[in-house]
Amino acid sequence: MSEHFAKKWEPRKKDNSFIRNLRESVTPPKPLKPRMDYAIKRLTLQISRLDKAADRFNKKDKELFKRIVDAYGQHDSSRANIYASELAEVRKMEKLVMNSKLALDQVLLRLETVSEFGDIVSTLGPAIGVLRTIGGGIAGVLPEAENELGDISNMLSGLMFDVGQSSGLNINFNSVNEDASKILNEAAVVAEQKISANLPNLPPNLPVSFRKESTN
Repeated sequence: MSEHFAKKWEPRKKDNSFIRNLRESVTPPKPLKPRMDYAIKRLTLQISRLDKAADRFNKKDKELFKRIVDAYGQHDSSRANIYASELAEVRKMEKLVMNSKLALDQVLLRLETVSEFGDIVSTLGPAIGVLRTIGGGIAGVLPEAENELGDISNMLSGLMFDVGQSSGLNINFNSVNEDASKILNEAAVVAEQKISANLPNLPPNLPVSFRKESTN
C-alpha cells in the first residue's frame, strides 16, 4: 500500500501540531477506510436479507409444486393450472432474488479487497452500476432493498468522487459500464444454474401446459 494511499485510507493518528489541529478544525479529515467499512457492513446486511428472501421463495416453490402434483393426482386440472401459474410467478421472483444476491456477493468481494487508489476507482464504478441496476430491478419484490441499495450507491459515489479529487485519476465510464454488465451477466448465469439444479422436476406425465407454466 503506497504511503499516499495509506494516509487517505486509514484515520490519521493524533498530532499535537498546532497548525494541523487548526487546519483540521476548519476541514475535518475524512479517511476512506471507515467509510468503505460502513458501506461493506450495510451491503452485507442486504445480502443476508436477500438470502432469507430466497429461502422464503424456495419454501413457497416446494409447497406449490406439491399442490400441483396433488391436484393432478386428483384429476383437478383447474386447480393444478392455478397453482402452476402461481408457481411460475414465484420462480421468476426466486430467480430475480438469487441473481441479485449473487451479483452483490461479487460487489462485496471486490470492495473487501481494495488496497490502492486505482483499485478503488476501478472497483467502485462497476459496484455503483450494479447496485443501481439491482435496486431498480428488485423494487417490486423488496422495496426496502431498493432504498437501502440506493443509499449505499450514493455513499460509494461520494467515496469515488473524493478518491478522484485526491488522486487525480480519470474514470473510464465505458469500462465501468462493461464491468458492471459483466458482473450482472455472470450472476444471472450462475443463478439460472443453481435454481435449475434445485427445482424439483415435474412428473413426466404432467400435461405440457403445466410444465411450461412452472419453468418459464
